[in-house]
Amino acid sequence: MGELREELRDISDCGLPQALEVMGERWSFLILRAAFNGFIHFEEFSSELGIARNILSNRLSRLVEHGVLSREPCAADKRKIEYRLTEKGIDLLPAMLALRQWGEKHRNIASDLVLVDAQNGQPVAPIAIRAADGRELGWHDLAWARREDVGKARGGCC
Repeated sequence: MGELREELRDISDCGLPQALEVMGERWSFLILRAAFNGFIHFEEFSSELGIARNILSNRLSRLVEHGVLSREPCAADKRKIEYRLTEKGIDLLPAMLALRQWGEKHRNIASDLVLVDAQNGQPVAPIAIRAADGRELGWHDLAWARREDVGKARGGCC
């Protein structure tokens, strides 16, 4: 992957440890999956996921604390609380889909449900790394560059 490498001991410049701090365990991902499926109430999460109430409460609080979900009073019944995806939570969708697709591919799981484009009913394409011009990139097509060098011409002069 090129000459430059990440400094693996210094995690302060890498978003992965921070993301794992928020999402780094199974229940957080399953709660997020349920939220993407339209679940908003504590009881829905609890009954659908089969998660212990104390663990669910802890994980929901953590996701709210990190801005992945918001905690709002229910408009129809002010005694109830709704947990809704925030923009920050919605931004996790590609990561969630990539993990799901990886699991389906490497565990040979074929779900009866297929995620499709709502506009045309066609299955969504596998999540991929793409260049700025749209080309799909593989691991060997990638290299690290210093931020100040990004976008500069490679090779030759001028």
